[in-house]
Amino acid sequence: MLIGLTGRNASGKSTVVNWFSNKGLETSSCSDSIRAWLAEQNIEPTRDALIEGGRELRRKGGAGILAEMLLNILDGRDAVVDSIRTPGEVEALRKRDDFILIEIRANTETRWERLQSRARAGDPLDKETFMEQEKAEAVAKDDAGQALNATAELADIVILNDGTEEELIDDLEEFFQKIE
Repeated sequence: MLIGLTGRNASGKSTVVNWFSNKGLETSSCSDSIRAWLAEQNIEPTRDALIEGGRELRRKGGAGILAEMLLNILDGRDAVVDSIRTPGEVEALRKRDDFILIEIRANTETRWERLQSRARAGDPLDKETFMEQEKAEAVAKDDAGQALNATAELADIVILNDGTEEELIDDLEEFFQKIE
């Protein structure tokens, strides 16, 4: 089983990854490939550096390069993959016939509140910056950019996460029973 997650910043993807990890799935992220590349370049993995690093890797290796790298690492094992941000990554992951793409969706205000409370390094400190990042990640200017809108359209399942963590867990349990 290969589960892929897409969704906007602070939509709840990390919570979902942890839940699948507790179910025994290996965890991985398309951003892991970028972080490794940034480390080789001695660049701090800030949000902006991750975005630009992903663009650079995609320019060099194509839109699905991050996912292709992960498929090689996973070698057929059950896993949940976070940070799927382009249709090219989805296309690469669909090479496995057990791949399911889930969009984790939450409204903007809920995500902004979560982002403020989690205070993760690299998160924007003001709402204007948050909204600018949202806009920049929504539609790619070229094949190397993030395209969250187009990626979300490819989702097999959408899980709405505007409520509590307990409600999200209930939705995940229901979903997991259907695919086991």
